[in-house]
Amino acid sequence: MDRSGASAFVYAKASGMLAKSYIGKRTVKLFEARTLADLWTLLFEEEVPLIPEFLMARLIEEKAEQKFVQDFSRLLSWYEKPDHVLVTLLRFYDFTNLKLLAAALFNNRDLPRLVDIGSFSELNYSAWPDIAQITQNSSISWYNDVPEITEQKLYDHKLDGQYVRQLWASVQKLPVSERSPVEKLIKTDIVFQNIIWALRLKVYYDMDTQSVISYLAGLTDSPDASDVLVGPAVKILDKSIDVYDEWKDWEYRRLLNAHEPDSIWSVDPRWVQQSANNELAKRALKDFHKYPFTAMVLASWFKIKQNEVQNIRTAAEALRLNISESEVKEFTAQH
Repeated sequence: MDRSGASAFVYAKASGMLAKSYIGKRTVKLFEARTLADLWTLLFEEEVPLIPEFLMARLIEEKAEQKFVQDFSRLLSWYEKPDHVLVTLLRFYDFTNLKLLAAALFNNRDLPRLVDIGSFSELNYSAWPDIAQITQNSSISWYNDVPEITEQKLYDHKLDGQYVRQLWASVQKLPVSERSPVEKLIKTDIVFQNIIWALRLKVYYDMDTQSVISYLAGLTDSPDASDVLVGPAVKILDKSIDVYDEWKDWEYRRLLNAHEPDSIWSVDPRWVQQSANNELAKRALKDFHKYPFTAMVLASWFKIKQNEVQNIRTAAEALRLNISESEVKEFTAQH
């Protein structure tokens, strides 16, 4: 099948998959499930397994994520030579898998559950437990030993930075006619992730500005405020986390948890993360239909379905932890 034929087929198949997905207004169905068994029945055609609830919640998350990845891989496989940016999006799971492998080796554990991206992977997982052989001849071949506990954060950050730069570089390889919308989507996603990471470090760990910046992922190993992917996160580091007046003119104020006059308020990184994820998914869904037969179709589809998986994870955890109905409604109000 030539490229134009593959693009038309993929757009039709991807559209059909989205129509059955729990996205947009259909997201609320995930949170209407009263038990984990109900959620399982909603999502999968298989019989509900007879296992403890904490295992059921984990299995639901794992199956949903693996199905999303398998579906994306199948769509990619229709192209004789898929756009590099689409393969790079999928290889996000190579980077997260590697972190899991290193942690398991450090703690003398068995092979952990990995997200299988099949032939699109650049890692040799069959070489377990030899991490040097696993990464050999890949873009991550420098990761050839198991970091000590004091080095793990450094290694993880180096992986994050490398992935962001590889993803950004892959966007630039797109034809000029297709590049702009994909670049905007990817840029927004990275900017949001840096903002969320910065807020977590600032709110939960009370890190100073320079320490936070050192953990952000931008276009260089040492990003600063001038970096287009890191700059928006840097700009919030001098704001007080509990003084709303310092946030009211922020470019991304719409992502913040609500503020009531004369009430105690503090920025909530979890709320910001969910708001950012939902906004990105809504934008991606709009762009999916706006740019048919281009790389934007699968780039946006990937982000839409990634958000669906996150919402499935949240719904499963809410049921496992017996979160109150009012708290669940507060979450679903963001959709």
